[in-house]
Amino acid sequence: MELAVIARVHAPFGSKFGVPRQSGLVPELRSELVFEPAYRSRESLRGLEGFSHLWLIWGFSENADKGWSPTVRPPRLGGNARMGVFATRSPFRPNPLGLSCVRLEGVAWEDPRGPVLLLGGADLLDGTPVYDIKPYVAYADSVPEATGGFTGNLAPERLPVSCPEETKAALPPETWSALEGVLACDPRPGYHSDPDRVYGLSFAGREVRFTVGEAGVRVLSITEAAQPRKGE
Repeated sequence: MELAVIARVHAPFGSKFGVPRQSGLVPELRSELVFEPAYRSRESLRGLEGFSHLWLIWGFSENADKGWSPTVRPPRLGGNARMGVFATRSPFRPNPLGLSCVRLEGVAWEDPRGPVLLLGGADLLDGTPVYDIKPYVAYADSVPEATGGFTGNLAPERLPVSCPEETKAALPPETWSALEGVLACDPRPGYHSDPDRVYGLSFAGREVRFTVGEAGVRVLSITEAAQPRKGE
């Protein structure tokens, strides 16, 4: 079976670092799903606007040629404990496919690239290939009594984020709100704890530098990215 790329995501993230570990963790994030020319059919989206959320089946394009292992080290477990690959959402899989539940903010029917899907809360890198879209059906897809295995006690802690007002002014308010949500989720690997280490994050065409200490995340600078984001 061959899978065709039907669309690509246009998102704020120019690199993997900082992308939320799951969809929905940062609802302020906005992205676009732009169909490939062969799939820009208005008819194929008939009825879609009645759904609030969608499932995206997409490809780990940054890991497609890196192979897989029966066990992996989930970063949220400190990078030391091994778990079976099928008990995780690791990108290093036999078939490098991802699954995300995203909010459908709307459809830009008249966009020259369109129709374009406007998404909220996606955990996807800019340029991510999408192989299929399915509606989220609440009566079948929601399982309130589901258990979370080893992730049950790993609910993400949201850190306070501080940033000088003049630095924050480098971004439009809605972009800053999304960036703040990303930083609050602590994008560092679980085994990093050096409060003096400076991290760099590519976001919305900017390079964001920050530290993480006992007081939370401290943004040091927001500057124009040296290179254009993928897909621009």
